[in-house]
Formats: sequence, C-alpha cells, structure tokens
Amino acid sequence: MVATNMIRRLVSKALSVKRLTPEIENEINSELTRLGYISDMDYEALELLMEEMDAGRVKLVPSA
Repeated sequence: MVATNMIRRLVSKALSVKRLTPEIENEINSELTRLGYISDMDYEALELLMEEMDAGRVKLVPSA
C-alpha cells in the first residue's frame, strides 16, 4: 500500500511543479519495477500525468 501511495505522490509532485524531472521519472519506474504490477489507482494517476504532458501543461525535463 505504501508503494502505490508513493507512485501517486510522485505523480502529484510532477503535476504540482508542472515538470516531469528525470528524478521523478526514475523513482516512478523504480517503484513499478519493484512492485511488478500497477494498481488501478496508480494507472489512473499515470494516465492523468500523460494527458497533462500531451496537452503541454506538464513539461518533460531532459536528462543532463
């Protein structure tokens, strides 16, 4: 439960700063890899993040 909550917190952080940084992306990927599955709530949160990125309201920050 804590891990899935972590994914939603990371998505919320990206939405609030309007940027998906490499650090946030890596943390999300690490949690998904560790869990080996994605809950419906996490899927919806990630879907919202992708929609916001597609609409240009959240920017993808490139790796340095």
